[in-house]
Amino acid sequence: MLEYVIRAIRQKDMIYLDYPPGIRLIEPHAVGYGSDGQLLLRAFQVSGATASGASRSWKLFRLDRVEQILPAKFVFSAPEQGYRRGDPAMTRGIIVEL
Repeated sequence: MLEYVIRAIRQKDMIYLDYPPGIRLIEPHAVGYGSDGQLLLRAFQVSGATASGASRSWKLFRLDRVEQILPAKFVFSAPEQGYRRGDPAMTRGIIVEL
């Protein structure tokens, strides 16, 4: 799963993420390690299920909670507005980022 996410970030491929409470369409921007060593994914959610009520917004996902990743067959051209490199949530290091 990690390799798939890394490739999607590098190629700017949108992906479907099955993450509670349901399926989300996202633009992955960065993946790295949080303070407890957990793998984190910073992404812009374009549409789909949400627990926060904001479907079009920046989200931080824990990869250990992802149930499935599916290709979306869409690409995005540039980082979404509001993206900042060096995500502060990834305190133990960033693996790859836009």
